[in-house]
Amino acid sequence: MKGIMITAPASGSGKTVVTMGIIRALADTGFNVCGFKTGPDYIDTAFIRTVSGKDAGNLDMHLQGLDGMKMSLSMGEGDYCVIEGAMGYFDGIYNTYENSSFDIAKSLNVNAILVYTLQGEMFSAVPKIKGMADFPGSTIKAVILNRVSEKTFKLLKEPIRKYTGLHLLGFIPKMSDLELKSRHLGLIQSIEVDDINNRIQMAADIIKQNIDLNLLVNLMEEVDFIPVEYPPVRKITVAVARDPAFSFYYRENLKLLSKCCNIEYFSPLTDRELPHCDILYLGGGYPELYKTELAANRTMLASIKAFADRGGCIYAECGGFMYLMEYIEDSRMAGVFPGKSLMTDKLQNFGYIDIELKNDCMLGKAKDRLTGHEFHKSITVLSNPDTVYSIKKTKGDAAWSGGYRYKNVLAGYPHISFLGNMNSFLSMLDYADSRGKGGR
Repeated sequence: MKGIMITAPASGSGKTVVTMGIIRALADTGFNVCGFKTGPDYIDTAFIRTVSGKDAGNLDMHLQGLDGMKMSLSMGEGDYCVIEGAMGYFDGIYNTYENSSFDIAKSLNVNAILVYTLQGEMFSAVPKIKGMADFPGSTIKAVILNRVSEKTFKLLKEPIRKYTGLHLLGFIPKMSDLELKSRHLGLIQSIEVDDINNRIQMAADIIKQNIDLNLLVNLMEEVDFIPVEYPPVRKITVAVARDPAFSFYYRENLKLLSKCCNIEYFSPLTDRELPHCDILYLGGGYPELYKTELAANRTMLASIKAFADRGGCIYAECGGFMYLMEYIEDSRMAGVFPGKSLMTDKLQNFGYIDIELKNDCMLGKAKDRLTGHEFHKSITVLSNPDTVYSIKKTKGDAAWSGGYRYKNVLAGYPHISFLGNMNSFLSMLDYADSRGKGGR
């Protein structure tokens, strides 16, 4: 598989729309293409999945490690892949370039295309572009000017080629119809954009008219991947909550589960009760936006509470953890944990984290270490605040506790990638083998 990265100097440069347009344009011209996103983002991968028709993967050095990223690449379903970079090209963990799009492109030896959006400037853009391309280890090989007129593109075309030595693939005009709205975790979800396919096709058509796709493909090189050695198949059924309220899952986590377990997808919004299972996996999402509908589905809430009470294994992350509380704001939830989830006006414990287990639990033994991240605006107020996780901000000073247990339930705000925490993944399966069937 050959690949290319789409990056930019900063967030808000239109990378997602450009990436979607390029994937659709390549598919329209006969290429078998899939997509990836650097970093821990769930929302942009959903957009990429919508445009490519294939599950999009994440590439994250902190969450997966170098080998984990290469295994994620091996899960790609295509002859070509387009990787959307997160944030600015050099923006990594804390105030470093570690785990940035630059770091990942350099580590995987993937060429990058810089999407540059002018910010009240003209020629000043040229030395900025050159500086990014000339930084030691940079893989930037070409530029796309975004949200500019044809006249501006023609004025900058020759200076960029002359002073940077980069290929100029073309330009994309400013069109309000292509803009996507944001929420506190980034863009709104793809399922919330009614005319998403029309916008994608519009972006693809513009790209086919204004971008040199042949040169773009020629800049793609073979990516270095590692085939995944999947664990042996187990007689375990995993129920996965998946609907508009719960959609934040890593493709890699679901792929690992599907290869060694039986997966049953269900909707806490519309299904009446939990399917028969050995493990219930409640991922993240926006349950606070659907709290009224979730609260109205009383039979599902009762089914999940009964499953927990009789010893069923439940692993819940972030939004799934909120759903297991007694309340989200004033809306009644499953009541597995006594207390409330309350929304705030700012992000809480935002970013990459390092976890050490305080006690033996579903994810491993006491003192085991995991990598993860937290992105949420809610806080939880629990009657019983005993915790399982000792958490530290990666490369920072902040530290806190998290992770809560009830019988065979483990829930908390951290998200983890099983590719970077395979021992925890295998521990969860072993745990379900020995205890989970009591919950059926």
